[in-house]
Amino acid sequence: MGRGCACAGAGLGCDAVSETRAAATVVVLRDDRAGVETLLLRRNSKIAFGGMWVFPGGRVDDADRDGLVADDDLSAARRAAVREAHEEAGLVVDVTTLVPLSHWTPPALAPRRYLTWFFVAATPSYAVTIDDGEIHAHEWMRPADALARRNALEIELAPPTWVTLEWLAGHTSVAAALAAAGNQAPERFETRLAFPEIGPVALWHGDAGYDASDAGAPGPRHRLSMLPQGWCYERHD
Repeated sequence: MGRGCACAGAGLGCDAVSETRAAATVVVLRDDRAGVETLLLRRNSKIAFGGMWVFPGGRVDDADRDGLVADDDLSAARRAAVREAHEEAGLVVDVTTLVPLSHWTPPALAPRRYLTWFFVAATPSYAVTIDDGEIHAHEWMRPADALARRNALEIELAPPTWVTLEWLAGHTSVAAALAAAGNQAPERFETRLAFPEIGPVALWHGDAGYDASDAGAPGPRHRLSMLPQGWCYERHD
């Protein structure tokens, strides 16, 4: 995903352990003369992930599992992603066009543990309708611009959104992004946290400190350092 690092001021908080719930997110894409754009929604500050700019998404409901075998979580997540895109943004996304990109498991101490499938998809319509309830604003943004705005503390992003935007920034068209996602197995991120004195660090598979949750371990890096002076995503051997 990332080829370097980018920084922005922010912090990370953890509370008591909560039960896990299945969820789904759809990274809706469109082509613009300046490159790929993706839809980001600003969540109501009084609800989960309040105030953050996120991709359309939410919990997998029981109705999303109707008619499916009990363990078909991917198909249920596809249905949830399509439903949430319509409920939150008024977008109609064809379920057959969803390309699985990644799966995210939050750390054990996260206040809300949503096991979330991320899909990428194009949409035939760019007209967005929000309810001013759960969602208070929306914008189509170039991934690099969204990261830059986060760097300037203009918007707030969650770590999975940050990492996904870094991945998107490496593609110059919707077709290229969809092809890249389709040509690889969905990547699974099971977050572990370390808390060195410099600030919290999210560690993922391949990082030298992952198994021991040791941010100081020498070796390969696959992490997001959430420092007082900014966030920095690293991925290299």
